[in-house]
Amino acid sequence: MDDQRIAELQAKVAVATEALRKAEERATAGQLALEMAHEIRNPLEALGHLAYLASEDANDPEKVRDYMRLAEEQMTLLRHLANQILGFAKASSSTVPMDLVAVAEGALRIHRRALQSKKIRLVKDLPAQLVAPVYRGEMLQALSNLLGNAIDSLKEEGTIYIRLRKHKDEVHLIVADTGHGIRAEHLTRIFEPFFTTKGEQGTGLGLALTKKIVDHHEGTIRVRSSVHPLRSGTTCKVCIPA
Repeated sequence: MDDQRIAELQAKVAVATEALRKAEERATAGQLALEMAHEIRNPLEALGHLAYLASEDANDPEKVRDYMRLAEEQMTLLRHLANQILGFAKASSSTVPMDLVAVAEGALRIHRRALQSKKIRLVKDLPAQLVAPVYRGEMLQALSNLLGNAIDSLKEEGTIYIRLRKHKDEVHLIVADTGHGIRAEHLTRIFEPFFTTKGEQGTGLGLALTKKIVDHHEGTIRVRSSVHPLRSGTTCKVCIPA
């Protein structure tokens, strides 16, 4: 096969990979919206109850004021949830300042049911806030991919660690698990598109797209793993400019 043909095929693969990345980004935002919809139900129900109570006690101004104060708290929560959904869903052609702690919490929401069904122990080491310039939606997708891989590697009652820190002019994000690990001969290929060790259950796109996102942020991603029965597990470290 001549060089021109190889270059054409590489270009087609790049276009297809980018299309898949955008499709996965939309799917990730949609998954987050579905999970957050469940959280929206509670404040909506609370608002309904408060409106009923205010109507019932309309002749008691003090009680009505208390109900309105509580209603305002629920409205604030709803606005916060709505802003998060909109913030993750909008595409951006340039970086925008975002709270990466909120991004991490959003990724955890996406996988909440899987975490609960496997009874996974989650160890979070997150600051109160950490703002960095990122491409809206992409970092959520990358972190969701890393968490999804960690969950897939675990049996019931395993452990996942997630840590976020600012170090000099970089943000360091670590996702680690106590799963089965990745064999040494596979570590060199994990970022190749369509390479997977999950058989028919995997697409081989998760880590490839995650690396593409990290590269887009001019960052780095490193993976360490062990398959030793007594200390198996995988650690992924993402570093991006802050």
